[in-house]
Amino acid sequence: MSIFIAVDLGGTHIRAASFRPNEITPLKHQKIKTRSKNEAVFGRLLGLIEEVIPANETLGAIGIAAPGPLNPRTGVILDTPNIDEWENFPIVDKLNDYFNIPVYLGNDANLAALGEWKYGAGRGHEHLLYLTISTGVGGGVISDGHLLEGVDGLGAELGHVTILADGPICGCGHRGHLEAFSSGTAIAKYVEDQLKDPSTASSLRSSSTRTAKTIAAAAQSGDKLAISAFDRAGKYLGIGVASFLHIFNPSVLIFGGGVSMSGDLLFKPFHTSLKEHIFGHTYLDNLKITTAELGDDAGLLGALALVEMKT
Repeated sequence: MSIFIAVDLGGTHIRAASFRPNEITPLKHQKIKTRSKNEAVFGRLLGLIEEVIPANETLGAIGIAAPGPLNPRTGVILDTPNIDEWENFPIVDKLNDYFNIPVYLGNDANLAALGEWKYGAGRGHEHLLYLTISTGVGGGVISDGHLLEGVDGLGAELGHVTILADGPICGCGHRGHLEAFSSGTAIAKYVEDQLKDPSTASSLRSSSTRTAKTIAAAAQSGDKLAISAFDRAGKYLGIGVASFLHIFNPSVLIFGGGVSMSGDLLFKPFHTSLKEHIFGHTYLDNLKITTAELGDDAGLLGALALVEMKT
């Protein structure tokens, strides 16, 4: 029986693992840094995949989770963070040429949603909304048992939905996106901007590193600026999610990513905002709101789920 390879391709690390069909315990699993001074990224990827193929096993297919934007139909990574040389990079064709087996590509947030649906917190639900809140904000949607990707595979970019037309500039260069309010980057930027006013009192003023994690710790200690940063993030997250519920009407809403681990700091203002902005209580009556179960394995198992779905 052929085995499957799942790859989680990130700007900092690449993870790869081999699996037998219908199993989620890897046969072999390795992680390496994406970049090396002496080797191109694609060469490192090839070496990693070969490393996780067990001896005397036949390779059946490869699934890859990668940051967008990308086109899963054509197998091309259009422009991925931190790998500048991969603009319009035909990764599926290149891997297919090398291994001569089917290769499948998907957006990492979409595949995390797929992984949670098949193996994690979304099991048993046919209508699922997944949001990862980390450095950025990503999303994925399962509707009636199908992953929504759109005609070119560019759908469900939920972090880049406009929440406030004249709002702050998002990392993508446009204004007012959800990511510009509720991501870890946005939380840190808000604090930095407020501290430009010398009259703003905060324990964070003396901190050498201001990240969502350190700001959360300050908020837990009662720092008013830190609390306001999470209040703001939760408020706009509630506005965004209310719109998503109106569009997709899921039965489960799953939050992943490091910022989602901040607990009530984020989710108390989120729930208040969500209830204020929802069209009707029926959207919430049968909605389960929970956190992701797969953790760092979400992208890897999402890539596996993609291969299982395609083969």
